[in-house]
Amino acid sequence: MNATKISILVLLALTGFLMLSIMFTVDERELAIKFRLGEIVKTEYTPGLHFKMPFVNNIRKFDKRVLTLDARPALYLTKEKKNVNVDFFVKWRIQNVATYYKTMSGGNERTAMERIYTIINDGLRDEFSKRSILELLSGERKEIMSTTTTVSNEQVKRFGIEVVDVRIKRIDYSEDISESVYNRMVAERTRVAKDFRSRGAEAAEKIRAGADRQVTILKAEAYRTSQQTRGEGDAKASEIYANAYNRNPEFYAFYRSLDAYRAAFNNEGDVLVIEPDSEFFNYFKGKQASKK
Repeated sequence: MNATKISILVLLALTGFLMLSIMFTVDERELAIKFRLGEIVKTEYTPGLHFKMPFVNNIRKFDKRVLTLDARPALYLTKEKKNVNVDFFVKWRIQNVATYYKTMSGGNERTAMERIYTIINDGLRDEFSKRSILELLSGERKEIMSTTTTVSNEQVKRFGIEVVDVRIKRIDYSEDISESVYNRMVAERTRVAKDFRSRGAEAAEKIRAGADRQVTILKAEAYRTSQQTRGEGDAKASEIYANAYNRNPEFYAFYRSLDAYRAAFNNEGDVLVIEPDSEFFNYFKGKQASKK
């Protein structure tokens, strides 16, 4: 009984091993190559379960998805012979798995990326050499990426590879010209700032001159009005004095004398040197003296 169980288990194990040896699966994200004693037999596999001959066929699988080559930044010369530092990346995928396997050292992904980088690098260098820095920064980046993608696809086709897209992430000035560009920008901003300051100073002078002119005009008009008002007041006062005098000249003379006395003897220490018979003392001499 034990021997029978052992035989059954061994048979099941052999059957399972045989089934695993003759079956393989291909994922929808994979490309597969079937080899027969080292030679490529078949490459067109749909996703699902497939079969092979054990010990005769072997299977190699490769990534079918779009892969990314994040390239190291490179220096390129522009049309003015100025260096710019360019950071870019490449999207690529395997187009023909058999060709890819044969040309890339058995499908080595690292080798494929080095080849792609070399081709893209040369293409970008050619494109940048045709343009000035101003053109690169003013909107021709899209054209550069499109042209490089098209040209590089023609070259990588022989490797069974397709370049899906080339993208430039950043274009920077190299260190040897960054300082000069920065200084030029500072000089330009300084010039603009001085221009604004001079315009502001000119406007301020105009405003101050206008304000000073308005002040002078207002003062002159105010002085003229005050003098006119004062003259009118003096005339009115003279008219009132004249009317009062004409009504009672004797009383008016007496009132004016009182004002003169009040002004002359305002303080106790005041001294007045005058002749006693002067008209100033008429109202001190009595009624008879005033009639003289």
